[in-house]
Amino acid sequence: MRAVDIIRKKRDAGELTREEVDFLVRGATSGAIPDYQLAAWLMAVIWRGMSGAELAALTEAMLHSGEVIDFSDMPGAKVDKHSTGGVGDKTSLVLAPIVAAGGLKVPMISGRGLGHTGGTLDKLESIPGFNVNLSLGDFRRVLDTCGTALIGQTPEIAPADKKLYALRDVTATVESPYLICASIMSKKMAEGIDALVLDVKTGDGAFMKKQSDAEYLAQLMVETGTRMGKKVVALITDMEQPLGRKIGNALEVEECVEVLHGEGAEDLRELSLDLSAWMFMLGGRTKTVAEGKALAAEMIESGRAHDTFREVIQLQGGDPKVVDDTAYLPKAKSRTNVHAPRSGFVTAIHCYQVGVASMMLGGGREKKEDSIDPGVGLVLAKKVGDAVKSGEPLCEVHYNSEARLEDAMALLGKSFEIGDKAPAASPLIRKIIGAPSP
Repeated sequence: MRAVDIIRKKRDAGELTREEVDFLVRGATSGAIPDYQLAAWLMAVIWRGMSGAELAALTEAMLHSGEVIDFSDMPGAKVDKHSTGGVGDKTSLVLAPIVAAGGLKVPMISGRGLGHTGGTLDKLESIPGFNVNLSLGDFRRVLDTCGTALIGQTPEIAPADKKLYALRDVTATVESPYLICASIMSKKMAEGIDALVLDVKTGDGAFMKKQSDAEYLAQLMVETGTRMGKKVVALITDMEQPLGRKIGNALEVEECVEVLHGEGAEDLRELSLDLSAWMFMLGGRTKTVAEGKALAAEMIESGRAHDTFREVIQLQGGDPKVVDDTAYLPKAKSRTNVHAPRSGFVTAIHCYQVGVASMMLGGGREKKEDSIDPGVGLVLAKKVGDAVKSGEPLCEVHYNSEARLEDAMALLGKSFEIGDKAPAASPLIRKIIGAPSP
């Protein structure tokens, strides 16, 4: 069997056999198949798609390319959440401590930023000392102690995905629903979880621009997880504008701390409560989503959620003082503003461009070997529907490099649309797929 023949077969719209998929995954894991051939196969998948049988084979091959964790000896339901990625999407850092404080176990294996979107690991690493590279033994210890642990892929967990994930980021092959499904579900099924809540973003700042595409991906993932014996639900959520007001790694941690203290942006708070509610219900902690949302709100109001966040930070080597004083987080040296060219109402924010602008400042990666500047980013002074006066700040830019600033400012200047009337508010949650029968 040769990689070039498999690439050609997929390029020509053929259906790969399980044996051919296994060969590719083994080659990716061992390094026997070089990056350029894997990249060619990824591009062929973008163009030709995958059948249900191919997707099942790919997910299972990636899952079994490494170790599958078994937490069955640990009391309590194990539940996780995964987002397909967006600009300012930081709910994991809010809901993990909420749900752990509420009595479930949240083993969370996350990824780094892909393209214009931020990554949970990059945000966590902006907390001084926070270690996302725990061994599986330490992962288990932290989870058992405080109810949640947040790590990156260890060498043992779905190593084939780790290789393909990095390649997708730099070869314009991120958007394939089949590759996204296999990547997410192979990691999540390796976590030893009982249930999974999926946050599938749609809109300008998401990988799935069209809602129909987001729904298709959600259905793929729900079917894949259900077939593997897990409780799975997917929420289709809006990404036409950034979630919350802060974009950039340390800034997003700061905003999560605000929410855990009962403050912060309303949309971020509401979505975090909704996702937590579904986790509580699927994990058997509550009977209904409404009860779950009330429990999530109680965890914030009582202070138990931010206490849990403080505890997991300390257990993973980070500075727990950031939960009480975000001045301990990295800060950019300089700030400037993007100003409104006219008065009116913000009718649109080009979310993708805002994400790219943050990446240009150093908050994301253009190449997989790029380093992240944790302090840079953006703070939105206005969101869609807000009134604005000519010359008023639309966005505050936190930066460390003048050379990086110019292009980012030019892009941000074109990212806000202002009209005479405020647009109608759009729902944050557009659709739910896979919800259990009442």
